[in-house]
Amino acid sequence: MTGDNDGMSSVSYGSVLRLPQVARLYVVAFVCRIPAAMVGVVLTLHVVTALDRGYGQAGFVAGASTVGVAIGAPWRGRLVDRVGLRRAVAPSVVVESAVWVLAPHLGYHALVVAAFVAGLFLVPVFSVARQSLAVLVPPAQQRTAFALDSVLVEVTFMLAPVVGVLLATQASTTTALTVVGVATVGGGVLLMWADPPTRSARPTPVLPARLEPPAQGLGAAAPARTRVVTPELVVLLVAAAAASFVLIGTDVSLVASLNDAGRPGDVGWMVALWAGGSVVGGLVHGARTSSPPPLALVVLLALAVVPAAFAPVPVWLAVAVFVAGLPCAPTLASINATLVRIAPEERRGEVMGWSGTMSTVGNALGAPLCGWVIDQGGAGGGFLTAAVVGGGVAAAGLVVQRAVRGRRARRADVDAPA
Repeated sequence: MTGDNDGMSSVSYGSVLRLPQVARLYVVAFVCRIPAAMVGVVLTLHVVTALDRGYGQAGFVAGASTVGVAIGAPWRGRLVDRVGLRRAVAPSVVVESAVWVLAPHLGYHALVVAAFVAGLFLVPVFSVARQSLAVLVPPAQQRTAFALDSVLVEVTFMLAPVVGVLLATQASTTTALTVVGVATVGGGVLLMWADPPTRSARPTPVLPARLEPPAQGLGAAAPARTRVVTPELVVLLVAAAAASFVLIGTDVSLVASLNDAGRPGDVGWMVALWAGGSVVGGLVHGARTSSPPPLALVVLLALAVVPAAFAPVPVWLAVAVFVAGLPCAPTLASINATLVRIAPEERRGEVMGWSGTMSTVGNALGAPLCGWVIDQGGAGGGFLTAAVVGGGVAAAGLVVQRAVRGRRARRADVDAPA
C-alpha cells in the first residue's frame, strides 16, 4: 500500500504493524470487541425466545444497554485519564462478572436493569485502543493506523453477530449469554494484562486544532489549547452523531427493504456486503496521503446511501449497499484520528467517551425516525431520511465551520499590523 505522487501514501500497513506494540494492540482490541459486537443480537434472541416477549420489549432491553453505554463512556474515559488503564478497568471486570453470571437466569424486568448496568460499566476497549494508537503511532502514520482500526471494527461486526446467532440457535440463548459474559470479562482481563499505553511517557503539546491541513506560509503555529471544549471538538461530535444517524438509518432501511420484498434471509449477506464495502473504503483511505475533512466525509456518506432508496431487490440493491459502505470506515477513521489529535492528552479518554456518547445519540434518534418514515412510506423513504437528515446536519456544520474560520481570518488580518 505505497505510492508516489498520485495521492497514495508512502506509509504502508506493514510499517504500521511493525511499530512496537501496535500489532499486539490490534489483536487485543479485536478480541475484546467481539462480545460488544455480539451482545445486541444475543439479548434480542434471549428476550424473544427464552422469555417469550415481543421484539419491542427486546428492543427496550437493548436500549437500556445503549443508554448505559452513553452515560458511562465519558465517565470511564475520564477514569482512564485520571487513574490509569488497569485501575479504571478493574471495576468493570468485577461488575460485568456479576451481571453476566446472573443475566441468563433473570426475568424480563431484572434483565432490563442488568443490561443498563452492563452498559454503564462496559470495558472501554474502543476508546482505549484509539488512545493507545495515538501514543504508539507517529502522527505521519496515524491516518493509516486509524483506517486499519476502523477496518478491523467492521470485520468484528461482520463476524461476531453470526457467532452469537449460531450459539443461540444451535445451543441455547442461555449458553450464548454465558459466552458473552465470559468473553466480556476475559476481554477486560486481557486488556489489563496488555496494559497498552494511553499517555506518552513525555506528553507532547496539543497540536493546533484544525480539521483540515493548515495553509502554508502562515507563520508560527498557534499556542497549544488548554481547554477541552472547543468549536473544533463540537464540530467533530456533531459529525460523529450525524454519521451514526446515517449508518443506523441505512441498517434499519436495508432490513425493511428485504422484508418487504419477501427476502428476509438475504439480510445477513447484504449486511456483510455493506461491511465489505466499508473494509475496501477503509483500506484505500488509509493508503492515501489526504482526504476531505470529517464533516465533508459525512456528507459523502449520506450521498452514497441515496442510490439504495431507488434500487430494486436484490441485484441492484446489493450494488447500492456495497457503494454505501465505501465511505463508512473512512468517515469513522477520520473522525477518530482528528479527535485524538486535537484533544489534550490528559483528557483524551474523556473526549473519546463523549464521541461514543454522541454516536449513541445518533443511533437513538436515527432508528425510530427512519423506522417511522418506513412505516409511512416504505423502505426507500428510510434510506432518504438517513441521507437527508444526517447529510443535512453535516452540511450545516460545514457552513458554520467555514463562517467561523472566515471571521477568524478577517480578525487575524486586522490584528496583523499591530
